[in-house]
Amino acid sequence: MATEAPETKQLAAPPPRRASRLAGRQKAAVLLVSLGAERAAEIFRHLKDDEIESLSLDMAKLHQIPAEISGEVWGEMVETCLAQAYLAEGGVDYAREVLERSVGPDRAREIVSRLTVAIERRPFEFLRRTPPEQIQAFIRNEAPQTVALVIANLHTDLAAQVLALLEPDEQAQVAVRIGTMRETSPEVIEAVEGVLRQRLSNVITQDYAVAGGVQSLAEILNHTSRGTERNVLESLTEVNPELAEEVRMLLFTFEDVIKLDDRSIQLILKEVDSKDLSVALRGVGKEVQERIFSNMSERGGEMLAEEMEYMPAQKRAVVEEAQGRIVAIVRRLEEAGGIVIGRGGDEEML
Repeated sequence: MATEAPETKQLAAPPPRRASRLAGRQKAAVLLVSLGAERAAEIFRHLKDDEIESLSLDMAKLHQIPAEISGEVWGEMVETCLAQAYLAEGGVDYAREVLERSVGPDRAREIVSRLTVAIERRPFEFLRRTPPEQIQAFIRNEAPQTVALVIANLHTDLAAQVLALLEPDEQAQVAVRIGTMRETSPEVIEAVEGVLRQRLSNVITQDYAVAGGVQSLAEILNHTSRGTERNVLESLTEVNPELAEEVRMLLFTFEDVIKLDDRSIQLILKEVDSKDLSVALRGVGKEVQERIFSNMSERGGEMLAEEMEYMPAQKRAVVEEAQGRIVAIVRRLEEAGGIVIGRGGDEEML
């Protein structure tokens, strides 16, 4: 009996054995594949259509990714994140010095060189080492929209310091514009940069920038003093209540409970409905759960653990609603002076 030859299938080209042979976009595809569909989809929400299309194509071409390739790509990402943190903390020389101790001089030089090129293309990056008082002086007589554009593009800590130096009325006007800001054309950024470059005798180029929005404003306020934050939010509430509420929701998240002291957590737990608490804790990590349980009585902790164990799966929206109600209690207690939420900037001690 004749045996038919097995059907021949076209095999995909074998993947490279070294991550260094991959292009930047291919490395991004490796990261997205290894993250899984749900987390990759979250990242896609922040990308442009053409970026999603090209990355999806690269992801589709990936079949089996060797463990060593995935490991190298993740390692490079970790190195890059660390290098960015070192750059933000102490500049290029500091980043190079720290990296040399951990990855060697050649690798450190490669990482820093790559990041330096990217950093120099960020808008208003030349202001990084400029004192906030000097920046405030340069933009003092500019229109609120121009001031908002500059502050929204600064690094968060520096932006918070500059915002705190503005007059209360100007803080509110600028905050409204940052919160409602969308994409800014390169021409506008170049024009504003040109004025500041002349005053600071620096040169910078920029292709395109997206800055501002509610998240940007919330991050800036999270690094200001409580007085600055309160003034901005009160003024925002008068002119744009919806924007003010969006910002408030971002200023303290349920996960931020771990930043509170034990006394504050215990006060919050007295006000929280046990059902809301059991639902809210389903959407957080063990660190938050353990912090909550450690501030409960033994019996209360046992009852909560039992309720969580036998509770059926909950929709994400239900969990977020429960967390929102608890955050509202936190805000109410803070406004009443019952608890204090630590923030950046100087707090007046009375």
